[in-house]
Amino acid sequence: MTLKIAIVTQYFYPEHFIINDIVRELVRQGHAVEVFTGKPNYPDGIIYDGYSAKGCTSEIWEEGVKVHRVPMRPRLTGGAKNLVLNYLSFLFNGLIFFPASLKKQSFDAIIVFGVSPITAAVPAILMKFLTRAHLFVWVQDLWPESLKATGFIKNSMMLRIVGLLVKGIYAFADTILVQSKAFVTPVMKYATADKIVYYPNSYLKPSFVEAPESELPSELIDLLNRDFCVVFAGNLGHAQSLDTLIDAAIRLKYLSDLKIVIVGSGSRLCWLQDQKKQLNLDNVILPGRFPASAMGEIFEKSKGLLVTLTRDEIFSYTVPSKVQAYMAAGRPLLAALDGEGARVIEESGAGLCSHAEDAASLAQNIEVLYNSSPEERKVMGEAGFRYFSEHFEMQGQCQRLVEIIKKRIADQETH
Repeated sequence: MTLKIAIVTQYFYPEHFIINDIVRELVRQGHAVEVFTGKPNYPDGIIYDGYSAKGCTSEIWEEGVKVHRVPMRPRLTGGAKNLVLNYLSFLFNGLIFFPASLKKQSFDAIIVFGVSPITAAVPAILMKFLTRAHLFVWVQDLWPESLKATGFIKNSMMLRIVGLLVKGIYAFADTILVQSKAFVTPVMKYATADKIVYYPNSYLKPSFVEAPESELPSELIDLLNRDFCVVFAGNLGHAQSLDTLIDAAIRLKYLSDLKIVIVGSGSRLCWLQDQKKQLNLDNVILPGRFPASAMGEIFEKSKGLLVTLTRDEIFSYTVPSKVQAYMAAGRPLLAALDGEGARVIEESGAGLCSHAEDAASLAQNIEVLYNSSPEERKVMGEAGFRYFSEHFEMQGQCQRLVEIIKKRIADQETH
C-alpha cells in the first residue's frame, strides 16, 4: 500500500535537518510526500539566497517532492523577541496559507517534525480536519521543559500557559512519536499513554551518499591529516555546553598536536571566538559551517567525535541527533552528557562518556583516546557502527515508520 504523506515542518532544505533525508527515503520507497514549510533562515537568522521572506511559493524539490513555503519573519540574531516573532510567523501564516495549498487533496497521514517550536503543529491540526488524515506529531524537543531549561521562559505562569498549549496540541494529535524512550514519561504528563510510540531519529548511511569532491579548505584538510583532531559538529548554542569544550581545551593545551575542531555556527560562535582569543587557545579550531555533504570527509579524517550537553534533567531525556551521525561514521565518540544519550553510547561501546559539564573527565577521556592505538579506536568505531545499523539506520527506520503509520491508521479505524 502506497501512502500519501504530508510533512509539516518549520525547517526544511536547504536548512540541514534529518527530515530532509527522511522525505527522500520515503519517496524512494514508493510513497507520495508533500512538504509544508517556511522560508529557510536557520541557523544564522537570515533568509537564504534565492528566497524571499515575503510571499508564498511552491517548488519541486528532489525526487519530485512538492514543497509549499509560507512567508516567514527570520530569526535574525536570536533573542527571545526575534524567536517568538519567528515562531508566530510560521504558526499564523501556516494557518492562513497551508489550507489553500492543500487544494482539496486527501492524505493518509500528516507528520509534524516537532523540533522547537512545537507551535509548528498548530497549522497541521487545521490540515488534519480539512483532509481527515491521521495526525502524527514527532516530538524532538520537550516543551515546556526545554524552554525552562534554556532560560528562554522563566516566568512560571508563562510556562503553565505553554504547558496547556502543549496539552491541547497533543489532544488533537492521533499519534505522538517520541525520539527517545526517556521522553515517554514526561510526554505522559500532557497526553495519554496509548497515543505514544517510540520512534528514534535516524541517519542516512554514508554509503548511500555519493562522495563529492572535497568542499573543505585546504588548510583544514591539512590540519585534519596532520594533527590528532577531535571534532564537534552542529549548532553552537547554549544547550550544547560549549563552556565544557573550552574548559577541556585549556586542560589539554600541553598536547601540541591535539586539536579540538568545532564545526558549525550558532548563537555562541562569537563567544567561542572571544574565548579562543582571550585564552590563547591555539588548540581550538573554528573553521565555520560547511554543507552536509562535506561532513563525511571531516568525520572520516577525525580521530574522535565530540558531543556535549548542558547539565539539566530535560537534556538527560534526549539523544542528540549527532550521536546517530557520529556512529554512522564509525569513529569513537567522546561524550559529556547524562541520561539517555550516555546510555546509548555506553550500551553500544561506541566511545567514552563523562557526565554533562564535567570538563575534567572529558579532557581525561580525550587524553585516553589520544594515547589509544589505532586498533583500539577502530574497535570503538566499529561497535558504534554496528549499533547504528541495528537501531538508527534510516532505510530500515523509514520502513518502520510506514509500518507504524499503517498500524495506527488501522487501529483507529477499528475503534
